[in-house]
Amino acid sequence: MRLFGRAAVAAIGWLVVTASGALADKATIKDITGRTVELNVPVQHVILGEGRQVYFTAILDRDNPFKRVVGWRDDLPKADPESYAAYLAKYPSIAKLPTFGGMKDGTFDVEQAVALKPDVIIMNIDAKTATEEAGYIQKLEKVGIPLVYIDFREKPMENTEASVRIIGKLFGEEEKAEEFIKFRAENIAKVTDVLAGANPKKPLVFMERAGGYSEDCCMSFGDENFGKMVEIAGGINMAKGIIPGTFGAVNPEQIIASNPDQIIITGGNWEGYVPGGNWVGVGYGADLKEARRKLEALTKRPAFTGVKAVQDGNVHAIWHQFYNNPYQFVAIQEMAKWLHPDLFADLDPVATFQDLHERFLPLDYKPGYFVSLKDGQQG
Repeated sequence: MRLFGRAAVAAIGWLVVTASGALADKATIKDITGRTVELNVPVQHVILGEGRQVYFTAILDRDNPFKRVVGWRDDLPKADPESYAAYLAKYPSIAKLPTFGGMKDGTFDVEQAVALKPDVIIMNIDAKTATEEAGYIQKLEKVGIPLVYIDFREKPMENTEASVRIIGKLFGEEEKAEEFIKFRAENIAKVTDVLAGANPKKPLVFMERAGGYSEDCCMSFGDENFGKMVEIAGGINMAKGIIPGTFGAVNPEQIIASNPDQIIITGGNWEGYVPGGNWVGVGYGADLKEARRKLEALTKRPAFTGVKAVQDGNVHAIWHQFYNNPYQFVAIQEMAKWLHPDLFADLDPVATFQDLHERFLPLDYKPGYFVSLKDGQQG
């Protein structure tokens, strides 16, 4: 039984020989909620509470991103089918990985998780309430399985660096984590340093979350996630004073009355969720001609009637999954170019994303993450 194995570890001074033959040390991790969790590191068997956590864990285990993964949530094939397909083509064994439902929708199978004997379960902070209400942490603690929270979604501009360091420590790859943090910071500074020096007039930006995903209009962001990224990129987030939290909605009349200078819509291939939907299918290797067609169609909705951004062609779409991984610096660079094209004429977000893939990721870069109605801009 795994529980007795952990007791034996304690008895010999918190050292254990892992399956790989390397020594593991007892460590105390403070997760993103401030909880302290004791466990052996580096971990060798991990359950990813969200499949999209592989966007970062693949950086730490570039040669074999799934070598530690004994199970993961089933979201990646539907939320980002192109990236999933690329990983599947390179690592076909992932098709056999056990999958889980989500904590929030009540489909996480705790008995299955226990049977897989993970060293840790990495869970997104947005599942915290559901996890606590179901008593999962206590159930897992009884069998010696720790759960650690990270966050790339609720407050990513505040919690990304800490989350990267947490996973880096869990995996015993602190140096790689710090190298990525430095790369991320340098690429954000390419925007913020220029803006600080030029102090340009800031355009009013309406940031629409998942435009076309449903018939309703319009989901947006408060003072975090893409809402915060807009402001870092040199814009004014129209919904900041309307939405009190990270996510929410504004009504069409508010958009028309605010008359934004720029509109940025997040999109992705959501055929698995909303077959044949009006969403803009940007993402890994996306068909940008089709994405542009769908983006233009979204401007015909009543919410955008007579809006300055539409009249001027300043309507853009960007990969939705930037909202849930640590690559936000790429999105910030692209938005800065849209909002201040003269100021950032020499900035190349596509080259930045290519560099990220070449230096850190196991997949080759493929364009398709951005599209614009302005002068055919895309990348």
